[in-house]
Amino acid sequence: MALGDDIKKTAEEAIGKGKEALGKATGNDKLVAEGKADQVKAGVKKTAADVKDTLAGDK
Repeated sequence: MALGDDIKKTAEEAIGKGKEALGKATGNDKLVAEGKADQVKAGVKKTAADVKDTLAGDK
C-alpha cells in the first residue's frame, strides 16, 4: 500500500472515530452510526489493500 493511501485510510478511520465520539457526546445516534460505518469502511479498505499487496508479493 502506498504511503499516501495508508495516510488517507488512517485519516478516514480517525474521522469516523471523531464522528462517533461527537455523536455519543450529543446523543445523536445517527452520527454515532455514521462514525462506526466510516471506521468499518476504512478498515475494509486497509484489509483489501493488504491482501492485494500480499498477493502481489509486496509484503
